[in-house]
Amino acid sequence: MSNGAKVAVAGVVAGVALWALLGFWWALLVVIGVPVAGYLLLDPSQRRRLRRINRKEIGS
Repeated sequence: MSNGAKVAVAGVVAGVALWALLGFWWALLVVIGVPVAGYLLLDPSQRRRLRRINRKEIGS
């Protein structure tokens, strides 16, 4: 299993667990908010590198 698939599975499991514990809207806030906050904490050069890598993987 690739690293991306592992991350996706972990995200789904975390989302379901949070939904059961916190309710839908809080779980949605955490599942969306944590990756967004992580992206915003990157330096501009790290963001450019991340965008470049993602574009390469989809063939652009």
